[in-house]
Amino acid sequence: MEGGFGSDFGGSGSGKLDPGLIMEQVKVQIAVANAQELLQRMTDKCFRKCIGKPGGSLDNSEQCIAMCMDRYMDAWNTVSRAYNSRLQRERANM
Repeated sequence: MEGGFGSDFGGSGSGKLDPGLIMEQVKVQIAVANAQELLQRMTDKCFRKCIGKPGGSLDNSEQCIAMCMDRYMDAWNTVSRAYNSRLQRERANM
């Protein structure tokens, strides 16, 4: 394979890797993994809460799932903002 990692990780054609670009790609991959984990946890929690037993129709379960997901996302965002705020304060105090 020609190009090696340089073609995948921001090489400038000279065979050197761009550490800044690699770090950005890693950050994107971590963000995608976090989003997938959030979706999986939210789906599991809301399904268990709202679907008593699988049947032929969802009845009011659709509304329950929508409300559960909204609450879960609100809580996730609140915790994320608090966590990021705390990290920024700690970095400022270093």
